[in-house]
Amino acid sequence: MPLASRPPTSIARPAGTLRRRLGDEAERCVARRLTALGWTILAAGVRVGRDELDLVCLEPGVPPTLVFVEVRSRSSARFGAPEETLDGAKIARTYRAAFALLRGRQLPDGASLPALPWRVDLVAVDARPPAGQGARHVADDVPMRHLRGVTPG
Repeated sequence: MPLASRPPTSIARPAGTLRRRLGDEAERCVARRLTALGWTILAAGVRVGRDELDLVCLEPGVPPTLVFVEVRSRSSARFGAPEETLDGAKIARTYRAAFALLRGRQLPDGASLPALPWRVDLVAVDARPPAGQGARHVADDVPMRHLRGVTPG
């Protein structure tokens, strides 16, 4: 099956805590937005050993680029912006998972991983409500910041 028409691999996770559910919702929202921009989602929620890659995607271009996307979200203003939660250890774990997939040249479901230029991106989903308003749910219209080429420290 050609890459563009293959459905994305998804690893089922238990519903878990509210925080986990909001994170899953943010990942789905980012996947929809990237798909609308012409990206192909190859996999979501990929476990690689103890690590996880939120999204594995193909960015269109000549040649296309394989992109490992880390999604960070915030639904409260108490602890700062979503991208502020990405520390050196998390970036290192994301790269470790990406390297493992690249070495194996396949996704956990057995689908082959294309040999392409690659990078790690961060997409920050800002679901924090405006001042004076109640909670905000992650929806397609929430602000997102896409930081391309995040590198370890």
